[in-house]
Amino acid sequence: MTSLLTSPSRPASGAEREGSSFTALTRKIHELGLMRRRYGYYWAKLIGAVLALTAWVFAFVWIGDSWLQLISAGVLAVLLTQIAFLGHDAAHRQMFKSGRWNDWVSLIVANLLVGISYGWWQSKHTRHHAKPNVEGADPDIALTAIAMTPAMANRYRSPLLRWLVARQGWYFFPLLLLEGASLHWDGVKRVFGRDKVQRRWVEMSFLAVRLGGLATLAFVVLPPGKAVAFLAIELAVFGFYMGFSFAPNHIGMPLVSPKLKLDFLRRQVLVSRNIRGGTWMSIFMGGLNYQVEHHLFPSMARPHLRKAQPLVAAYCAAEGIPYTQTTIWQAYRSVVGYLNTVGLAGKDPFLCPLVAQRRAL
Repeated sequence: MTSLLTSPSRPASGAEREGSSFTALTRKIHELGLMRRRYGYYWAKLIGAVLALTAWVFAFVWIGDSWLQLISAGVLAVLLTQIAFLGHDAAHRQMFKSGRWNDWVSLIVANLLVGISYGWWQSKHTRHHAKPNVEGADPDIALTAIAMTPAMANRYRSPLLRWLVARQGWYFFPLLLLEGASLHWDGVKRVFGRDKVQRRWVEMSFLAVRLGGLATLAFVVLPPGKAVAFLAIELAVFGFYMGFSFAPNHIGMPLVSPKLKLDFLRRQVLVSRNIRGGTWMSIFMGGLNYQVEHHLFPSMARPHLRKAQPLVAAYCAAEGIPYTQTTIWQAYRSVVGYLNTVGLAGKDPFLCPLVAQRRAL
């Protein structure tokens, strides 16, 4: 392992060449205008989101006491997921030059419209971007219901739990149905907890209005049984859609030992996976299908990621850096296979592609 670590005394000419080349790529990105804001695009999205939610509320009240409201629950869940993607963009400073404007849009979108805590998500997601797939540093691989590393799988001593975790790739999808409730609960715990929270009262107020408002609307319009069914379906579809969109980005890609030192480019590219599919996939995944480009240029507006992709792919090919791009089904085949392999704890998935890369250097 020590031979793979960056040594302070070793000449850094290779790293300097890589850094200089990456600077050239960054300059090209700027020259092409791919870092400029897309105000018209985002204002249209934000106004459209508010209008769509308003139309949904009127339709919900108009339909009234009907089992058709279970379909309405699914429609709302999809709409809220698409709105959550806008909160993700604002949190990354993609919408406005003003940090304050981006923060307030994120607060309104996340807390007031979607019902999750912007502050909680921002803290978690910032740590993920800083050290993606690094054990002990990336909160996205520190899950409780899924073992993301062999060490996590080995925590289970019960034969039943070990049998289950060895097949965790298959029940990963049903677990996503609980992700919506988990996202709401994690946000509420943080905002109403004792940890220091910026704009605590704003977050608390927005969450109370959003979560309480939807529940009140459901029980006013529907009888108790249908209201409970409506809320359960909305939570399940919302969680599944959110998890389905975020999971293929990194799960099944190499894990990174905290002892291995990688430059920024490799740290982001080697553990990220793009999803093919063009415009429709971009709409479905809210731009997360261009995960490599997003990690390299997190403040790049969503519409520009598609244009940056061939430049980044060509650059990685020229530098000999593996660039992963698959279909959504291939990605999920990798996710399931990886989780089951980790669950068996028969192999250590740490660093195989990264070790080869470092040796090539």
